[in-house]
Amino acid sequence: MNSLLKNWTSILSKNSLLLVASMLLPTLGVSNSVIAAKRVYVSYSALELSISVASLEKYANKGVVNPELAIYQQYLQPKQFQELQKILRTPIKASPTVLAQFLYTPQGEFLLRRLAEVIQPKSTQTKPGFSVLRTALIAATAEPEGLTLLNLLRKYPTNDIYINLTQSFAIAGELEKIIKETHQAIAVVREKSQIEATTIPHSVSVSQLPDLSHPGKIQSHKQTLKFFDSQRHRLLSTDIYLPQVQNSAPVIVISHGLGSDSSNFQYLATHLASYGFAVVVPNHPGSNAQKVRSLVNEQANDVISAKEFYDQPLDVTFILNQLETHHQLKTRLNLQQVGVFGQSLGGYTALALAGAKINFEQLQKDCRLDLLHQTWNMSLLFQCQALTLQNNPERNHTLQDPRVKAAIAVNPITSSIFGKAGLNQIKTPVMIVSSSEDTIAPALSEQILPFSWLTNSQKYLVMLVGGTHFTTIGNANPASQQVALPQDVVGDAPQAQRYMNMLSLPFFQTYIAGKSGYTPYLSAAYAKIISHQSLGLSIIQSLTTTEVTHLGD
Repeated sequence: MNSLLKNWTSILSKNSLLLVASMLLPTLGVSNSVIAAKRVYVSYSALELSISVASLEKYANKGVVNPELAIYQQYLQPKQFQELQKILRTPIKASPTVLAQFLYTPQGEFLLRRLAEVIQPKSTQTKPGFSVLRTALIAATAEPEGLTLLNLLRKYPTNDIYINLTQSFAIAGELEKIIKETHQAIAVVREKSQIEATTIPHSVSVSQLPDLSHPGKIQSHKQTLKFFDSQRHRLLSTDIYLPQVQNSAPVIVISHGLGSDSSNFQYLATHLASYGFAVVVPNHPGSNAQKVRSLVNEQANDVISAKEFYDQPLDVTFILNQLETHHQLKTRLNLQQVGVFGQSLGGYTALALAGAKINFEQLQKDCRLDLLHQTWNMSLLFQCQALTLQNNPERNHTLQDPRVKAAIAVNPITSSIFGKAGLNQIKTPVMIVSSSEDTIAPALSEQILPFSWLTNSQKYLVMLVGGTHFTTIGNANPASQQVALPQDVVGDAPQAQRYMNMLSLPFFQTYIAGKSGYTPYLSAAYAKIISHQSLGLSIIQSLTTTEVTHLGD
């Protein structure tokens, strides 16, 4: 989807009113691809143009340029006109179920309302544009060809549609600026990784390091325990992977993200356990797949409660407390040496447990309605829900757990919920993993820039070039009934999971198990060796804010 977004936005900037009108919505991504059922009206300054959908359809399917379309052909270069045909027919792969779920969330409706300001039914008698837009998107996505511009035209439930092209150009310009700045920031990270690969000395040759993608030799078994927190009324079903070792095992907690559960990271849990770690994987009852599905079905105002910003880290602390007194496990676990791995909301959880503090001052600054109206960062809308907690008695209560000695945060949300002041509180070793094609927690605002705010020296930024928000998430247990995502949305999941195994293991061996011999794995030179063409990998250990700000200047 992002590759189409970049391509279409680039073409948008090259002129032609007709071309812009015909491809504006797919330029804006999954939440906005519509023109009209029979006729498209486009205004630009004092000029209004129109063309029938039938003319566009004949050209898209058969290459026929009828007299009506020929009038506009003169405004386009031949290459651009050919591109128009491709744009009309190119599908954006998406699941109708997933899209419908998103478009009924507050974040989805916010995005639809913003787009509906420039995309409206021409008749003033029609119901609000965002509702029409949502209906057309969901119906078009369910077609066999998927979400194409032509399918949206067929499914749009009004005869005519009106597009304010001046506003449309402004939106396209905003998106192009975001894409450009993100690409520039990723280029900075990759360049620094190349420099670090040749300048940072290592005690051993990284090319001779053993392959950590293979499982270790230690056998383990899995058991599921249920803990009930009576104060917070939360039942915590928790998977525990116990290695068969003589001494007490260091502990790694894996915290899942919104709409996932403990089964999604079984691949990582079994890998770490095979090297002697005890792995604890909670199911967070306020954000797991079952909870999110029920809230979406009820069309609740929020997909999850803002209290999850407190509750998810507190789940981990409660479980660790219970394990300290568990009659069978307390002697088998070293609960003073704990590492946390988390993805998305779980990434936030990992950072909170490592010492990052919720920054209500930053939230108040970033969550003004006038600023939110201009944002394309959907994660910011989610982060702003935390403002409802500012009068909570626990506001000044730290979520840090002193037993947590290191954390890995994959695709975390950070920019406003923590901000610079909140992230500066982290003093333990941290690895932040970012995906270049993440449209849920955008790489630049949520990981790259926040990484530059960290003040501790033991920090790593991992960039998955070509990865999405979902690339590191493993296959779920079929019983969880999670909706399968299209391959284009997920990316190269097997390669991403291989990277997570190969980087999480040496990180936790170094900072939790205290085995310094694994440090060479945590280097740009090692990343360069294991990087694969289908999913590029870069690692850096330092980045200044200056290097990734004012990139568009």
